[in-house]
Amino acid sequence: MEIFEPAAIRALGMEAFLNVAKGSDEEPRLIVMRYRGKPDSDKTLALVGKGVMYDSGGYGIKTTQSMYRMFGDMAGSAAVISAIRALAETKAEVNVTAIVAACENMISGHAFRNGDIIGSMLGKTIEIFSTDAEGRLTLADAATYAWQIEKVDYIVDIATLTGAVVAALGNLMTGALTDDEELWSALENASDSAGDLVWRLPFHEEYADLNKSDRADIRNSSAGRGAATIAGGHFVRAFTGKTPFLHLDIAGTSYSDSADDRKPKGASGVGVELLYSLSKEMFKE
Repeated sequence: MEIFEPAAIRALGMEAFLNVAKGSDEEPRLIVMRYRGKPDSDKTLALVGKGVMYDSGGYGIKTTQSMYRMFGDMAGSAAVISAIRALAETKAEVNVTAIVAACENMISGHAFRNGDIIGSMLGKTIEIFSTDAEGRLTLADAATYAWQIEKVDYIVDIATLTGAVVAALGNLMTGALTDDEELWSALENASDSAGDLVWRLPFHEEYADLNKSDRADIRNSSAGRGAATIAGGHFVRAFTGKTPFLHLDIAGTSYSDSADDRKPKGASGVGVELLYSLSKEMFKE
């Protein structure tokens, strides 16, 4: 396990991540956890979790009602950390790296602003249409780190990313986006064994146009409401190189107002069993 403090994060060139973090008095941390349970394999799977510890929306400030549960905007990071712990404790024959870019998205005189142009670890410039589309910025640098530094073979990210997925699927199913059939097949099998329900959304290349910018290489949010979950997935995809990629949006499934036979009231723990099972599926002989 490695924990990178601000100077080390800056040395990596993670400008997108640092821009999200700079409005808060709490310093950011990049957390990297590696488990190697199959040393005879040269294949590694990255699990990248959104770790926004609190999200005010920044200058794209949320309403009181929307902001109330933003202590749970780190559910993706909780899922990947818990999943890699479970893999290690059960001595699973997998090679997994968990990556979390942890910070807060707050408002201050130091915070980034709507309309800013910022950089990224990959070198792409990003137009900030909304500071409330911050999670994909942290994921962009974390995903870049996964394939450029860790040299992973697959990237799976999990994030409370969009309200649009709640509108589409409610709190029953997690939205899934991928252009890799091996990852999708593994996810389907993992969903069957874990019980976390997933629904595959279209990921056609044409949807990437929703992130086009006239002022930078890419924009972090589209002006319209249509296909916002797909646009969010495409934004992260733009920072994964040619690495096979799977995006899981748990904005609807990470928290529940009432208990049932699958989850308690409150934080659901969604993704832990799913990622555990997915990791094992990816390393089946």
